[in-house]
Amino acid sequence: MSGHRWAVWRGRPHPLGATWDGEGVNFALFSEHAEKVELCLFDATGVTEVARIPLPEKIHQVWCGYLPEARPGQLYGYRVHGPYDPRRGHRFNPNKLLLDPYAKAIKGEFRCTDLHYGYRYGDPTGDLSFDPRDNAAVMPKCKVIDPAFTWGDDRPPRVHWHDTVIYELHVKGFTMRHPRVSEELRGTYAGLASFPVIEHLKGLGVTAVELLPVHAIADERRLTDQGMSNYWGYNSIGFFAPEMRYCRSGSAQEFKTMVKTLHSAGLEVILDVVYNHTAEGDALGPTLSFRGIDNASYYRLRPDDPSRYMDFTGCGNTLNMRHPQVLQLMMDSLRYWVQEMHVDGFRFDLASALARELHEVDRLGSFFDTIHQDPVLSQVKLIAEPWDLGAGGYQVGNFPVGWTEWNGKYRDAVRDYWKGEGGVIGELASRLTGSSDLYEAGGRRPVASVNFVTAHDGFTLRDLVSYDHKHNEANGEENRDGENHNRSWNCGVEGPTADTQINALRLRQSRNLLASLLLSQGVPMLVAGDEMGRSQGGNNNAYCQDNEVSWIDWDLDDEARGLLAFVQRLLRIRQAHPLLRRRHFFQGRPVQGSGVKDIAWLTPQGTEMSDAEWAHHFARAIGVALNGEALDELDQRGEVLRDDHILLLMNAHHEPIDFTLPSRPLGTRWRMVLDTAMHDGLKGNSFHQPGENYSLAGRSLALLVQRRRTPEVEQGD
Repeated sequence: MSGHRWAVWRGRPHPLGATWDGEGVNFALFSEHAEKVELCLFDATGVTEVARIPLPEKIHQVWCGYLPEARPGQLYGYRVHGPYDPRRGHRFNPNKLLLDPYAKAIKGEFRCTDLHYGYRYGDPTGDLSFDPRDNAAVMPKCKVIDPAFTWGDDRPPRVHWHDTVIYELHVKGFTMRHPRVSEELRGTYAGLASFPVIEHLKGLGVTAVELLPVHAIADERRLTDQGMSNYWGYNSIGFFAPEMRYCRSGSAQEFKTMVKTLHSAGLEVILDVVYNHTAEGDALGPTLSFRGIDNASYYRLRPDDPSRYMDFTGCGNTLNMRHPQVLQLMMDSLRYWVQEMHVDGFRFDLASALARELHEVDRLGSFFDTIHQDPVLSQVKLIAEPWDLGAGGYQVGNFPVGWTEWNGKYRDAVRDYWKGEGGVIGELASRLTGSSDLYEAGGRRPVASVNFVTAHDGFTLRDLVSYDHKHNEANGEENRDGENHNRSWNCGVEGPTADTQINALRLRQSRNLLASLLLSQGVPMLVAGDEMGRSQGGNNNAYCQDNEVSWIDWDLDDEARGLLAFVQRLLRIRQAHPLLRRRHFFQGRPVQGSGVKDIAWLTPQGTEMSDAEWAHHFARAIGVALNGEALDELDQRGEVLRDDHILLLMNAHHEPIDFTLPSRPLGTRWRMVLDTAMHDGLKGNSFHQPGENYSLAGRSLALLVQRRRTPEVEQGD
């Protein structure tokens, strides 16, 4: 310990965490069951503990103290005293240095060792006996920050939901192999804000980047012992601190600069956040923060055995959202990222776990009620992954108004259809038109559905059409991990092949899946690299692959460049046609004055589908006609929106099928905009008369438009 005697004054219980006020630093830590809390200060290296200061005040279960001599940059941690009695749910061990749950920055790389466990790790008796060894020398340290930053005229882009296109990416993996990003910036927040990256995002046509977790994380010991890491980052230990492994400068300001730069380009920033569990794992996990601060308050403990945890996440523990202080932690964290870091929204991992008041999922749980009434959080984009691993956890369609959801039913229907499954056209029709069966009765709109075919978890698009089975051997779990039922089809050969016909079919299937996604009602989500045919070699659970398996390959061949151009064209088409971005559900009834329905589902013969035809298990081909007169919406000038009439033809059968083109609404010729059976899906631009047969190749999709606008607008598309 240093010989310096630090002055400590009475502190304030709010705000929680370490707060620099321009004169000193206030430290505040919640612990309901602690008997004593010590603030530990460290030198600039983080190795030497220079002071250990008991916090003098406990106000409303918050321990606090004010240090007038402390400054930004000060490294610190906590030692919390109390009963060590796992059978009663208490895990206090003052020999373990703990991270502040409200730390705004964390210095040092975490590597789990025996010292990080509150009990004797590896004790053959398994009785969780108290471990007296000190872990401070190998524990990362919290860092006091100065929050000042020059935001200038930064404003959130506030892209309307119906105009939003989400692009899911990993901060590191997106730029690690990018030849136009300078080497020192690759894999960092600064690299993501570089010109070549923004050029790609804007040229592609997306409006928001959704970042895989960037909260501070701790790698599982099982992975580090095998020389791997938790690459995806779904193992949070700090809900306020940016993960520093993506930070070139070593300062949290780099994250703010990234957000500001992306905003300047008109791009929103959405964070994938993990509030359902922490990196401390199950009852045999390490003691890093919450467990040692107040285990019985922060976690859902089993009523029959408080030494163990309720686990709705598959990660060993579940945060106790029923406790008001834990709920406050989540709300404070979310507001911090919006107000201080300027992010535009959140995607909540395993969101059903957050709604569990007792055991069942409560769609009006306190977590959602609190967000709904919050003047800050209720105004940002809120996306739920609407399931967890507990009983009744699958809640697609059941989240409250104001939330959007990852629509897993959309993913399954589109995959099944293009795989060639029978009896799915009714389900497909619901999903392509915004899933009104899931959302309309609850007062929600098509944008409640975040449509996706692939995500970070599972096969990439290329692998979805190249593998029947997962190939996860590299993960070190003997291929037991990852989803077994992928709804994928390898087109005849497992994995890479030199067969030109199979490769052509795979590329066409990729175009079919992408076109279905980007021409559907709702909010589309693309996964980084799918637009360029990225493969993970059949690994459908690459969470621990921080290497070329997961990193985007920017060395594009002709096929990849062609697929990229196809996606760019699709997004231009989507942007040009408000009919593809409707704010309200189709009603299936005639538009006033025209006698033509707002939407009509067609057989290949050009007649409307009958109830009996919907039930045909053998049906693989279907058409949908969208009436451009039926938007029932106003533009920015208050005028009624109108659009061209759109015809989408789909054929998942292996042989060609002739479609009779409808004559209504206008009776004028149809222009073919794209056909996935063509070499790149783009060429042609042919015209076809109403009543004419359009031959759609097997396993193909075509988009045709009947113009009602001026030639000038037509050329602008």
